[in-house]
Amino acid sequence: MTEQNVTITPELKESVVNLLFQLADDDFLYSYRGSEWLGLAPHIEEDVASSSISQDSMGHAAMFYQLLEEIGIGNADALAHLRPANERKNSILVERPNGEGYYMEVPKYDWAYAVVRNYFYTTAKKVKIDSVKNSSYDPLAKVAIKVNMELYYHLLHWKTWFVQLLSSTDEAKQRMNIAIEQVMSDFGDVFSLGKDGEKIVELGLIEKSDVLIHRWKQQLEQVLQSVGLSLPEIPANPERNGRNLEHTEDLVSAIETLSEVYRLDTAASW
Repeated sequence: MTEQNVTITPELKESVVNLLFQLADDDFLYSYRGSEWLGLAPHIEEDVASSSISQDSMGHAAMFYQLLEEIGIGNADALAHLRPANERKNSILVERPNGEGYYMEVPKYDWAYAVVRNYFYTTAKKVKIDSVKNSSYDPLAKVAIKVNMELYYHLLHWKTWFVQLLSSTDEAKQRMNIAIEQVMSDFGDVFSLGKDGEKIVELGLIEKSDVLIHRWKQQLEQVLQSVGLSLPEIPANPERNGRNLEHTEDLVSAIETLSEVYRLDTAASW
């Protein structure tokens, strides 16, 4: 699959680029935050499992960045590592840290927050990937089919943790409920397609945000009811919308850290 054998009009290209950056940047930051749990997960089996999920997610980001490279936007690695925070289109949720402290300096990360963020984000990702499997842009649809093969296992993993912790001790339930509030406070832009979202939908690249949100709620409703919870509300007017390049300082520091080695020699083959 190359630029030469994909016919794409200027109008379609603009919308494809917009959506691809959203998908790529989301998974790039999500996998980075997941990687920070290496060696810190509750037990060794979880360390291996969650590390594998983070690796898969980084692979998904790489495929989306590769699609951008193939339509002439730039080198995939450079797009991932060298763009500043004010050019990123990831959601606010995925740029948030795992908790207090720094990975190398006695971090006080919150596993309840990680579980809720991972479960809610992965459910949202599955809904979006199911939609773009039918995208009008065939290269994206083909990548979505590949990504979808791994999402079943990711979703099952985080759903299991979610249900187990909310069916556990009073302390676990309390911490999970606090985590749900924290995650939902940053969930307002997860399904946003940005200021040019109508054009993205009109061109058949993905379905409307309202449709995706409805499916996300359907996926979660029965699980939440099984642990005595009701569906949380997604903020209608978030303070920041990452799809419109509005971010926090958390993203700035994350990019500095995860791109540090690449920036040492951008011409090297990693």
